[in-house]
Amino acid sequence: MKQLIFIALFSISLFSYSQQHMNNDVLGEIITKNADTLGGVTGNWQFVYKEVPMLCITDATNNRMRIIAPITDSGNLDKDLLLDSLTANFHSALDVKYAISNGILWSAYVHPLKELTPEQVESAISQVYLATKTFGTTFSSTELIFGGGNVEEKTKEKEEKQEIKEENTRKF
Repeated sequence: MKQLIFIALFSISLFSYSQQHMNNDVLGEIITKNADTLGGVTGNWQFVYKEVPMLCITDATNNRMRIIAPITDSGNLDKDLLLDSLTANFHSALDVKYAISNGILWSAYVHPLKELTPEQVESAISQVYLATKTFGTTFSSTELIFGGGNVEEKTKEKEEKQEIKEENTRKF
């Protein structure tokens, strides 16, 4: 009887373990379900979610994935916005981080691919979206914010100065 229980528990744990392995096929299905429009190829998707352009790039060999969205040209950032971005990375951007690459400020979610769950992928898309939309105000990827006494609402003047131009956000 003990052997049957052990075999049953072992089988259940194997089933649970095998269900946690994200791959490009499942990831593609989740993105397709959530995206307004979708382009690109497997492992390098370009999609729009609630009018925000995003990229999802995977490297199955090295077990990595990232979902990113362009925010603005990094040349548009002043010292205060850079400091607020770094503060937000600790307090309010949660699983998403603000990062600069190739002259563009991005909202970025980076995670091991296989360990992702479908719920985490959907949360990642939502957090990348929210971090992009709240940049310059609350700098938050969810409604939950830890501390963050240095993250302040920007004045209307600063928001106008940081207006994101369509051509800057469409560069992939």
